[in-house]
Amino acid sequence: MGRAPQKRRVRALQILHAWELQDRPVLETTVRSMLVALPRCRAAIEEAEPLAAAVVADVDGLDRSIMAWVDHWRFERLGLVERNILRLATFELHTDVPPKVVITEAVELAHWFVGGTAPGFVNGVLDRAAHESGRL
Repeated sequence: MGRAPQKRRVRALQILHAWELQDRPVLETTVRSMLVALPRCRAAIEEAEPLAAAVVADVDGLDRSIMAWVDHWRFERLGLVERNILRLATFELHTDVPPKVVITEAVELAHWFVGGTAPGFVNGVLDRAAHESGRL
């Protein structure tokens, strides 16, 4: 984990994971608790907060988009980490970040934090998303 955008995505994923584990409080509550628990990571957490906040602000819309690309799956069946990786990437597919970068970074997050078949699953969902949205 070396590049700044990659570190920001990792921290945003961690914020989203903690937010969901805490039953989705106001995001600032989650960030505050992370800053207390990880004081050495203050700068990285603060840098990632806007990305996580953007995902939280449209989490229901992002989830609907993801489910449109996932055939024969209930959203609850997706693992917590996979869900949040897909949310982050789906949000970023609607920004100026090149879609191949979004997909590659999301697959890498799935390798690091989930393993198994998750990277292939994430790749398949995001590839479909990028093609259907005309980004690829």
